[in-house]
Amino acid sequence: MPRFGALDDSPEATDIAAPKGGDPVQEIRFGEPRWPPVLALLVFMGLNIGLRLWLPQDRLGDVPWLLPGIELLLLIALLAADPGSVASRARRATLHRVVVVLVVLLVLGALLVTALLIYHLITGAKVTQAPGPLLAAGALVWLGNNLAFGMLYWLMDSGGPIMRARQSRPTDFAFTQQLSPELAPSGWRPVFLDYLHLGFTNATAFSPTDVLPLTHRAKYTMLVQSTVALALVGLVVARAVNAFT
Repeated sequence: MPRFGALDDSPEATDIAAPKGGDPVQEIRFGEPRWPPVLALLVFMGLNIGLRLWLPQDRLGDVPWLLPGIELLLLIALLAADPGSVASRARRATLHRVVVVLVVLLVLGALLVTALLIYHLITGAKVTQAPGPLLAAGALVWLGNNLAFGMLYWLMDSGGPIMRARQSRPTDFAFTQQLSPELAPSGWRPVFLDYLHLGFTNATAFSPTDVLPLTHRAKYTMLVQSTVALALVGLVVARAVNAFT
C-alpha cells in the first residue's frame, strides 16, 4: 500500500529519536515540497468550477460537483501538514490513510465522469451537440483523469514519498535518472511533478514513454489510464469533427 507523510520544505528526510525515558518513537521530516500537488489541485478546481458555471444546463450527469468536492477535501488534507513541524508516526499514518482514500476516490470519480461523458456521446445528450462545449467538457475530463492518475502514481511508487526518501532503488516505476544515474544529480528522487508528467505522457502516447513500470500494479494502473484516455479522445474528437461538419 502507498505511504503518505507530511510534506515539508526542509532539504532532506531525517529520522529523529524520541525523548529520553521511553520507547523510541520514530519521527520523520520529509523533504518534498507540497506546493506542486496543491497548485495542480487549485488550477484544476478552477477549471472544473468554471466549466460548470459556463454550462449550467449541460452538466455531466447528476454529480456535477463530485470531483470539485473530492479535490477540496484532498487540498485540505495536503494543507493539514504543518511545514514547520516534524510529523510523528501516528500523524503520518493518519495522513496516509486520508490522502490515499481521497486519491482513490478522485480516480474513481474521474472514471465515473468519463463514463458519463461517453454515455452522453452515445445517447446524443445536449452537451455533445455543439463542438465548443463538447471539446471543453472532453478536455476537462481528460485533464481530470491525468491529475488523478498522476497523484495515484505519486502515492503508489515505492510506498509513497516517505519510503522513496529512504531507498535508492526503484520499485514500481524506473525513471530515466534512476536507470542512468550519470544524467541526474546525486541522490535524485522522483517528486510529484515527475508523476504528473507520467500521467500526461501515458494518456497522450497510450503507453510508457521515458518511465518503465516494473510491477504488475504499476503496469495495470497505466493500462487502465491509457485505455480510458484512448476511448475518451477517440470518441470526443470523432463527435466534435462530426458536429463541426
